Amino acid sequence: MRVLKPGFLTAFAGKIINLHPSLLPSFPGLDAIGQAFRRGVKVTGCTVHHVTLEVDGGPILDQAVVRIEPSDSLETLEGKVHRAEHELLPTVIARLSGG
Repeated sequence: MRVLKPGFLTAFAGKIINLHPSLLPSFPGLDAIGQAFRRGVKVTGCTVHHVTLEVDGGPILDQAVVRIEPSDSLETLEGKVHRAEHELLPTVIARLSGG
């Protein structure tokens, strides 16, 4: 994971997307799933958004919600979020590409 340089982002403004493992704007940055788990929230999920100069701050394209059950461990929650990511990203890409 890298923060892209301003010149690169300017050259490709509005063309770069990111998949983030939380319901932004909640839990930006690293370890988003762990942050949500430790905070004790009832729902988390994933977000596809445009990349801007603000880390995880670009316009949101779509989100998928994942419920956090009392029986979830950090590992089971990670699996649930990753499954949601694997469904959400292709859906957003298909929509953006007109397919």
